[in-house]
Amino acid sequence: MKRSDRQQMFQNFNRESGVTEEQYYQAFKRVKRIKGFYVHLLVYLIVNIFIIFGQRFDDDKQLTNAVFFRWETYSTAFFWGIGLLAHGLSVFGPNILFGTNWEEQKIKELMEKDSIKK
Repeated sequence: MKRSDRQQMFQNFNRESGVTEEQYYQAFKRVKRIKGFYVHLLVYLIVNIFIIFGQRFDDDKQLTNAVFFRWETYSTAFFWGIGLLAHGLSVFGPNILFGTNWEEQKIKELMEKDSIKK
């Protein structure tokens, strides 16, 4: 979405709710991150369904259960799942490392240090 489109949406939204542009922009960024996670989840599910059920058929195109008990069948889903979990925690989870207002607090701290030095 172009910036001009986003500004137009903000102006329409602002008339109704009275939020600031900064609040709207932060919400907009959060929605984009949530959407990115759901796209990632959808791709994960589709690809891994094809991998797992595609490997269920052996070279003779016969249905086999032995493939379901091999590590190779699930390794992609396992390691990609770890990445998906990390992505989900970064979008929905608590801000374990930095907290909710870490960026703002750090900016204020650095600005105060700079003003003291001058």
